[in-house]
Amino acid sequence: MKTYIIAEMACSHEGNKDKAKIIIDASGKAGADAIQFQIWALDKMLVPNHKDYQNLVKIEMSPVIWKELASYVRDKYKAMEMIACVYEKDSVDLSEQMNVDAYKIHSSDLSNPYLIKCVAKTGKRIDLCVGASSLDEIQMAISWIKQTSQSKIWLMYGYQNFPTKTNEINMSYMTKLKQLFELPVGYQDHTDAESDAAFWLPALARGMGIDIIEKHITHDRSFKGFDHEAALNPNEFESFITMIRTIEDAMGRSIPGPFSEEELIYRKYSKKSLVARHDISKNSILSENDIIPMRTNELGLAPDKIPLLVGKKTNRNIVAFEKIGMKDCIS
Repeated sequence: MKTYIIAEMACSHEGNKDKAKIIIDASGKAGADAIQFQIWALDKMLVPNHKDYQNLVKIEMSPVIWKELASYVRDKYKAMEMIACVYEKDSVDLSEQMNVDAYKIHSSDLSNPYLIKCVAKTGKRIDLCVGASSLDEIQMAISWIKQTSQSKIWLMYGYQNFPTKTNEINMSYMTKLKQLFELPVGYQDHTDAESDAAFWLPALARGMGIDIIEKHITHDRSFKGFDHEAALNPNEFESFITMIRTIEDAMGRSIPGPFSEEELIYRKYSKKSLVARHDISKNSILSENDIIPMRTNELGLAPDKIPLLVGKKTNRNIVAFEKIGMKDCIS
């Protein structure tokens, strides 16, 4: 199955639409399946004395800019979907005007039926973030969606410290979520972008059967702006997607056959066939001592078919190491 890769812009745009376009371009050119925006009306999301309030004031983008960015995505990267992470009704209304393809609900709103039902009324897919949430909270949020609409639901799991220590991620939990809720589950990676784990942990998730990956991207991590800790630079993000696509190619099918051309070549090279152990005269009665399995240049009768030949009379002279089969015997 093709991995659905979400390029999470978060706040890496620094409130600057040109930086946002750099991130959009990097995501689209790298082949991301979706670009994810975080859209909020700050005065309805945070209390004024919240520790992040003053910083978010500086980077809040207007509805006009968000609409411009949405048009930019639609015009340049038609195959790339748009996901809006929203925090209140005003942002849902704006996202509908932008005609986003899906919504993300942050784990902070998992117990917020007002927002969840507002989003569910759009009928669009909902990526439900479940990090640091109880199973009861997850089940309740799912029930609110199902009471409201037929929206598809994806459960998105990530331990959202920035950056996340590898021993705190609990990757195995994603497998349990799939079993418990029977819904698609995705991995949100927040590991240190400077570490190798930023690549191999998502690779591990893909190997575990998780085929939705959310990865942060920024215009320039050295800028050390908002959400930079887990965000890849454009060139790194391109390499990241190449890695995921290579992994999914290698995952292949779950059962053997029909054999590919390369597999057929390998079978011809490696599989053993039955050959004459020594010269055998015409009209000889074959015994096991006359036959030996060996690698040959062309596939013949498989070794497990020796009982079919034992006791048969040969209809021709057979030289040592020549393939031997039913056609060489009198039926």
